Amino acid sequence: MYHDNSGGREFGRRFARRGRGMDEDGGHHGRSHGGGGRHALGRFFAHGDLRLVILNLIAEKPRHGYDIIKAIEGAVSGAYTPSPGVIYPTLTLLEDLGYVTATADGAKKLHAITEEGSAFLGANRAAVDALLARMGEAGATRGGGRSLAIWRAMENLKLATRMRMARGNLSDDQIDTIAAAIDAAATRVEKT
Repeated sequence: MYHDNSGGREFGRRFARRGRGMDEDGGHHGRSHGGGGRHALGRFFAHGDLRLVILNLIAEKPRHGYDIIKAIEGAVSGAYTPSPGVIYPTLTLLEDLGYVTATADGAKKLHAITEEGSAFLGANRAAVDALLARMGEAGATRGGGRSLAIWRAMENLKLATRMRMARGNLSDDQIDTIAAAIDAAATRVEKT
């Protein structure tokens, strides 16, 4: 269990509903390759764990949301990919708590840790280290190595497609072009 110094609240029920890929409200966190937010490795993050992982990544160096998604995915060798719908609200929460700042970097926001964020991270170092160890074990179980490049590419295509579709305003020609590109890639993989 770790302590949120911003209000003295304890976050916990660590590993609640473990193995069901669900948060404490019954919703799913992020995406995994097992479908429906589930995977063979059980639930990655209990309530509040993801914010520690994100804060730790930002402490290493300032990051954009997309970089955080890719860093988490890489740390677990593609076994879990947090969705933008989980990452960006968590970044907003960390900013609201005063743990990170966000500055405009073109069309993106670059997030950097604050002194308060560093203090919070330091106060929860044992929990962070345990999370990082568990993520490393998940990555090792997944195999990592060369096959990680395939998982990364698949998730990159999925994320790029979702992000483009979310922007809307696709013409019929654009829809046909995107579908043809994905179909062509699938055909090449199938023949490999």
